[in-house]
Amino acid sequence: MPYTIAAEVPLIPREALFGNPVRTQARLSPDGRYISFLAPKDGVLNVWLAPYGKLDEARPITDDRMRGIRQHFWAPGGRHVLYLQDQAGDENWHVYSVDVESGRQIDLTPLKGVQAQVVGLSHRRPEFVLVGLNDRTPEWHDLYEIDIRSGERKLVQKNDQGFAGFLEDLDLRPRIAVKTLAEGGELYRLTDKGWERFLTYGQEDSLTTGPIVIEGDGNRALLVSSVGRDKAALVRLDLATGEQSVVAEGDKADISNVWIEPKSRAPQAYEVNYLVPEVTPIVPEVAKDIERLRSALGPQFQVASRTLDDRKWVVVVDDPVKVLSTYVYDRDTGSVTKLFDQRPQLANAPLQPMWPVEIRARDGLTLVSYLTLPPGSDSNNDGIPDEPVPMVLNVHGGPWARDAYGFDPEHQWLANRGYAVLSVNYRGSTGFGKKFVNAGDREWAGKMHQDLLDAVEWAVRQKIALENRIAIYGGSYGGYATLVGLTFTPDRFACGVDIVGPSNLMTLLGSIPPYWKAFYEEFARRVGDPRTEEGQKLLKERSPLTYVERISRPLLIAQGANDPRVKQAESDQIVAAMKEKNLPVTYVLYPDEGHGFARPQNRISFYAIAEGFLAKCLGGRFEPIGNDFDGSSLKVLEGAEHVPGLAEAAKAREVSPAARSQ
Repeated sequence: MPYTIAAEVPLIPREALFGNPVRTQARLSPDGRYISFLAPKDGVLNVWLAPYGKLDEARPITDDRMRGIRQHFWAPGGRHVLYLQDQAGDENWHVYSVDVESGRQIDLTPLKGVQAQVVGLSHRRPEFVLVGLNDRTPEWHDLYEIDIRSGERKLVQKNDQGFAGFLEDLDLRPRIAVKTLAEGGELYRLTDKGWERFLTYGQEDSLTTGPIVIEGDGNRALLVSSVGRDKAALVRLDLATGEQSVVAEGDKADISNVWIEPKSRAPQAYEVNYLVPEVTPIVPEVAKDIERLRSALGPQFQVASRTLDDRKWVVVVDDPVKVLSTYVYDRDTGSVTKLFDQRPQLANAPLQPMWPVEIRARDGLTLVSYLTLPPGSDSNNDGIPDEPVPMVLNVHGGPWARDAYGFDPEHQWLANRGYAVLSVNYRGSTGFGKKFVNAGDREWAGKMHQDLLDAVEWAVRQKIALENRIAIYGGSYGGYATLVGLTFTPDRFACGVDIVGPSNLMTLLGSIPPYWKAFYEEFARRVGDPRTEEGQKLLKERSPLTYVERISRPLLIAQGANDPRVKQAESDQIVAAMKEKNLPVTYVLYPDEGHGFARPQNRISFYAIAEGFLAKCLGGRFEPIGNDFDGSSLKVLEGAEHVPGLAEAAKAREVSPAARSQ
């Protein structure tokens, strides 16, 4: 029977939440003459340029016609914009430069099958960019200095040592290198005699310790470090002596973000994000800026871009119940001027508050989690619905990542359809200290899954969730958690949605990209080592594919064909195993996507399918499938009959002229 707690509230269109933003990612040019941003051009995200203060004169300066541009930034000289792009989700990024005056565009890394990583930019070398390329060997990135104007490339550092990454000084010289080992990690410094190891840390600190930036004088570096403490602190490291001094630390969470002055690279403020992010100044002059911004915008703001002289900032407000908004802050006058709303069509939408909650796991660990409730369900606004409602457990990927407070389109979408939405930072999530992240070691489908179950039981006890109407949903590790939920605890969840989730940990670790070699030891230690008999046994025991016959609840699987991290075979093999055992499954594939869905047409088609699937399972509301498949590459490979309207929409698409022309 349908559950209609949100029936009086308008459905928020999927297009408004998951289509292209109207404008996003504003960036100030270093000299302050221009503002760039991403916006659709003929339906595809491109870089636009406007004179400062004249947003209505903006014009597109790129012409991507496929996936849309998702990352762009300015070269320090103020004449060139750089952006990254891959092909169909393969993550072999190319770096492009665009001359904002002439319009000339250059592919700075025109190498097939090679991944480019932007390592550094500097106002002292404004016409160059330091880039890592794995062109010589696929496992390791060598460093190249590339002329932004011409594309001329010069080898700076051959990576024969197996370094995972580098830090450069203001002259674009590599000065620090990072190496990951089975027993932890090492930092190297460049001396007259070559690379010299000068700092070592153990396994327990490997996910909570690492360099951030080399300060302007070139003699000191800033790190986050958990060595000798649980929560990662901001530490200054003397590159000559190795002496360390603590700049800042938090008592409940790691240092999660550091404000860096553009020219000197000196730290100005730091952020600690426990339940909600909190910014603390390091230098007195920035304290005034923080107070001004809090007064004008509230506490949920982030500095996204700065001019080189640091007098003007782009600031973004990220609040669960407000439209993501972008402002320019003038430090000299104190003025805060609105640039744009990223999704103005949500301005009057019934957005719901996000409740930060602390949930106690069975062994005493505290799980920082976030809850969003359906509109109209919580009349006294205390974070508990008036009566229990269906719930979706939305599991984050990584797993070495975290959920955080802020605007979350999936939370708003699901709550609007009538579900409570719970996101849990299970053990292994980052940001809460090394004890918490290390508690997830070798606990995939073990205590990490128990944390999710404990959170579900909490929601049932608190009378938030209906006992028999709880779905599990997620992407990447969250997709794996979905498969674990339906195989290890087949009676707990009413259904599951798996997006690019691994089904077999042996084949997952056997197929990771070559350039992840530096991180392979972390995987082997924290998940299971396929090179040992014990590790092989553990990986098999923790693989959902091993227990496929236990699946008894509806399952939707979505996969990108070009995913370099979780290969299509991970989804193919569990679907094949389910078919062999006559277990129903719905399987959709996107031939032009990778690890997630970049093209808005693909995103919208997926959410249309997922919405109908969840409605059939949990009884919530759904927006019927209309023209949601237009322009998408969607292939429905299995189980269209299990989702309301999917078989009809897929059939209509197959015979339509638009579909035939794809």
